[in-house]
Amino acid sequence: MLRTYMSVLASSLSGGRERDERGEIAQTVIIVAILAAAAIAICTIIVTKFTNKANTIPTE
Repeated sequence: MLRTYMSVLASSLSGGRERDERGEIAQTVIIVAILAAAAIAICTIIVTKFTNKANTIPTE
């Protein structure tokens, strides 16, 4: 059963390589860069909010 699954998987993967993929890497890199920048911005906002809230908590 595993051998059948692996052969079907291998045939589906090899069939996907026949199409023309030129230019798709640039699109993928741009999308990943945008998502990474968004994640960094969101983390920065969260850390800033936590820091500001922590600084307003009275300790005495």
